Amino acid sequence: MGIADRLDLTLRLVQGSGRVSVAELAGRLSVSEMTVRRDLDELERRGLVRRVRGGAVATRTVEEDDGYAVREGWQAATKDRLGAAVAELVEPGSRVLLDAGTTIVHVAEHLAARGPLTVAVLSLQAAAVLADRPGIELIVIGGRSRPGERSLVGPLALRTLASLTFDVFIMSIGGVHPDHGWSEFSLDDAAVKQIGLEQAASTVAVADATKLGVRAFSSVAPLEAVGRFVTDRSASDDATHPGGPPALRALREAGVETHLV
Repeated sequence: MGIADRLDLTLRLVQGSGRVSVAELAGRLSVSEMTVRRDLDELERRGLVRRVRGGAVATRTVEEDDGYAVREGWQAATKDRLGAAVAELVEPGSRVLLDAGTTIVHVAEHLAARGPLTVAVLSLQAAAVLADRPGIELIVIGGRSRPGERSLVGPLALRTLASLTFDVFIMSIGGVHPDHGWSEFSLDDAAVKQIGLEQAASTVAVADATKLGVRAFSSVAPLEAVGRFVTDRSASDDATHPGGPPALRALREAGVETHLV
């Protein structure tokens, strides 16, 4: 496990437990206690945990209603690994609809090497990543930019999407629940995703493991509406993510091809 991935997992373990000891982390991660102490020092330097005698405690969690700038650095190594895996599923020559969100920006970075592609984006951050990249024909879907998110939503975005068709929709998601399917925290984002699902021949959903077992505010679609789902391998670990294994089982039962990376 690389340093960045180990820091991501250490942070999840601390925040999942509230308080955890150095010895517990060393056993869980199969590394030395000295390595754990160095990692906790680094996470404390970033303001993500607080060191206490013999271990660490969580400071705060990153929530969906935190703005893009706050969430951008959260689990960055994991999101980049997800982005690379999603890009590998896209065939050169495809017409791609790219959703918004912090993970999607990592997808955009890796898509840039998969050209030729026509990529329509629902994210101003993704547009900036893909602009002027060789082999990428970039289409920026019109609409209203959500403050703090820079995702493109609203009636103009919906009308534009309804007039286009795509080979693949790469969809980010706020919640993946065994009983309630795919869901989002914003009504506007949910509406855009519903149109994206209708207008694409196939859909690849992507989310880190913290989204599994979550039922967000607005329903998007049942699980079977998506063909493939990419998440990180810790989703299968019920000690880290109790909602992960039940959600993965439900996805597979619904015929969704799951990729753990």
